[in-house]
Formats: sequence, structure tokens, C-alpha cells
Amino acid sequence: MMKLLLLLLTVSSLWPAPCPGLLVQRPLPWRTSSMWRGGGMESAIALRMSGDENHSSMRITGKGDSMREYKLRTKVARGGQQLDGWTTDPLGRSFVNPPVYRASTITYPSMSALREALKDYPFRGLSYGRHGTPTSFALEEAFAILEGGDNACVVSSGLAAINAAILAFVSAGDHILVSDGVYDPTRGFCDKFLKRFGVSTTYFDPLSTGEELGNAIQPNTRVLFLESPSSLSFEIHDFEALTRVARERNVVVVADNTYGPGLFRPMEWGAHVSINAATKYISGHSDVMIGLLACSKDTYRRVKRSVQQLGCPAGPDDCYLALRGFRTLSVRMKAHEESALTVARWLLDRDEVARVVHPALPSHPQHHLWQKYFSGSSGLFTFQLKDVFSQEQVDTFCDSLSLFEIGYSWGGYESLVLPCDISSVRSVVPWEYGDGYGATIRLHIGLEDVEDLIQDLQRAFEMMGAPGKE
Repeated sequence: MMKLLLLLLTVSSLWPAPCPGLLVQRPLPWRTSSMWRGGGMESAIALRMSGDENHSSMRITGKGDSMREYKLRTKVARGGQQLDGWTTDPLGRSFVNPPVYRASTITYPSMSALREALKDYPFRGLSYGRHGTPTSFALEEAFAILEGGDNACVVSSGLAAINAAILAFVSAGDHILVSDGVYDPTRGFCDKFLKRFGVSTTYFDPLSTGEELGNAIQPNTRVLFLESPSSLSFEIHDFEALTRVARERNVVVVADNTYGPGLFRPMEWGAHVSINAATKYISGHSDVMIGLLACSKDTYRRVKRSVQQLGCPAGPDDCYLALRGFRTLSVRMKAHEESALTVARWLLDRDEVARVVHPALPSHPQHHLWQKYFSGSSGLFTFQLKDVFSQEQVDTFCDSLSLFEIGYSWGGYESLVLPCDISSVRSVVPWEYGDGYGATIRLHIGLEDVEDLIQDLQRAFEMMGAPGKE
């Protein structure tokens, strides 16, 4: 064995060296010994920086424009890919997905590199783990492309995204306008947090006209917060009319676009910031808490600074999982849409049901606005039972379901059911109860076979029993 080893060593010493640059990795310019010995560091850093100005992590503008010519599914599948930034391989071999960068401290090869990062901190690429890594940069760029924003920020939850967006534009003594149909935690933030710091909130009817909204704008109004469709009740804003008035009065428009990422693009209709609770459809598997904010060029810096000061970054593993879910968003949304419409139409024919509230159905009061603004629908909708069923019967209906789990949130692969009292989270226009309208039940239609879901609902109706029967 020893003789064989010696023979191999001898042969290897006679083997010709590889072609220059083919297999041997060239040293990084700022790590060469001559530069460390003196003089060359400043020029090396300058050379490095000038060569990387277009790198994704270095750009603070134009990220959402990088795939403008492509259609939605291509943007979803390929947006944010930076293969050259995910490898140190000398031949440029890389990975389809970014590595998971777990970092707090970012190291700098020299004081020149540190000063370069501090020139426009934290907008100049890597600086500290809380402000972003290549994993989060990829997700941010993908979302900016999807929403048509100039750039984007990722945070630790959808609610953190809402909070950061509003706080970016208000100070003590300011006023904001918020749709009466918003996600209830948004209302809680306005009523319980902002109020403590002297920011007042006025809620308005989600069906307000532009003129009505204009009458509600005050001299100190800084933000118009929209959510379309409304949470739980699914009213559709006349988005263009509202944003036009807000922009004329120099009011920043923030839109919660969680309902259907890719189905509606608020920034094309006048929003400055588009928010998504990526916990839901973007992640798609009910195992991540994360939020995203796409921003126009004139609002990105204020939003990014708000995120920095609040200290609410998303973890690298959550960013990776959200980006993985992002890649299948288009095909999953189509499956959710088709199954949800099938179930909604089936419910329309049930004797127990007073109405189905789904914006893609012609029976929806704002169906014409849905047709104007949306390219599709998601798996989320509500229906109301007739007012002849007791609360105990409603509970029996929900408890009897096998494939629909009882739970908050939505947007994962699983189907969910949740009774909801919409009027309890409204202050301007109460939801209709009585006169034939009973309990409201929200459904999220997942990725199960739709025939199995309908059979599950059928059994639950049978278990619920006849009207008024305990």
C-alpha cells in the first residue's frame, strides 16, 4: 500500500498544471498579499464597488423593473434570482435557490469597505444581519417584481408590515383614513397604539366614492389605508377613484393586498405601498410568519427606515420558505380559485344558505369592480346561513366537518372554516344580520379534491339538522 501511495504522489507531481483560470480559483482582489502589504486597498475596494453597482444587494431602486417584459407566471417563477450572487465557484456554477444566510455580524475586509457601507446605511447592501442578507434580498426583489414596486422590504409578519408602513408616514398630531373593512388587527393597531402617540384614525365606508373620501380628508391626513376585498365582508373598493383623490391631496396610499397576490396590483391603480401577509398564500404551507411591503420609488426609503427602526426583520429560514412557496404561487392560486368557485356555486343552491359572498360571482354587489381590478379570485369567501338556525346548530355544522379545520389565518394548502361576527369589527356600516341573514361562516378552500370537500360540507349540513331543531 505504501509503495502504491508513493507511486501516485510521484505521478501527480509530473502531471501538467491545469489551464489558467479553468480549475484554480483566483484570489479575491482585496485578499492578495501585495495589497495587504500596503497601498492597494483603496483602489481594490473602489474597483470592487464599481464592478458591483448593479448587484441586487447594492441597488436601492429599479428592482421591480427587472422583469417588466415577462408575464405573471414567469415573474413568479424567476423573479429575484441572482445566480451569480449565490456562488463563489470559479466557473460560475450556482444554485437555483439562494442559500440560507444566518447572520448577525457582517464582516468587512477593510475600513474602506466599512466606510462604503456607511455612506448610505442601511441602503447599501450588507451591513448587519438585521438589515438583510442575500436570502432576504432575493425575496424582496421577487415581491417588488410581482407587485410592480420599485423595491420591497421583508418583515416578521403581515401585521409588522402594516405597522411599519403606517408609522413610516405619521407623527404625533397626524390623521389617517382607514377602510372600515380592514383586517381587525389593523384596527387594533390604530385604536390602541397610534392613539397613544397622538395619531387619530377615521374609518370610512369601504364603498365610499371619491367625493365622499375627499370630504373625509383633513389638513393633517397623511395616510389612506385600503384593503380590497374587505376582510371577512369582501366589499371591493373603487380603488382608482379613491387613490386619485388621495394623491391630489398628497396623501400616501397604503394597500393591504393579502387576499390574492398576483390577482390585483394596487400600485398600478395608484397605491404607493402594497402590503402582503406572506404568512398566507405566498408561503402557502401554514408554517411561516412573514410580511412583505412593495414600495414606490418615492416611498421606499421611508418604509425601509421604518422597518430598520422598528427592528422587525424576518428570519432567514422564514425568508427561504416564503421564497420557496413564492415559486408555486401562480399554480396554487389557480387551483384555489377553481375549487372555491365550485364550492361557492354549490352553496348557492343550498336551502340552508341565505347568500354567498364571493366577489367573482355575478351575485356579488361589486362584481363589476372585481372585473375591473382583478384578474382572478382566491380560495377565500364567506356565506351566511338563513337566520332560522341556532348557534348550537352552527357549532354542530363546524364540528361535523372532517376536511375543514377550524382555525384562523388562511392561504395554506388546507381547507379551513371559521364562524365570524363581522359587525363586531366594524364601526361605520354594520354587516347585515336579521331579515333572513343569520350566522356568517368564512371558508378557505384548500388544495384537496373539490368533490371530497363538497361531500364533507354535505355531511355537515345533514348533521346540523332542520331549521330551529336543537
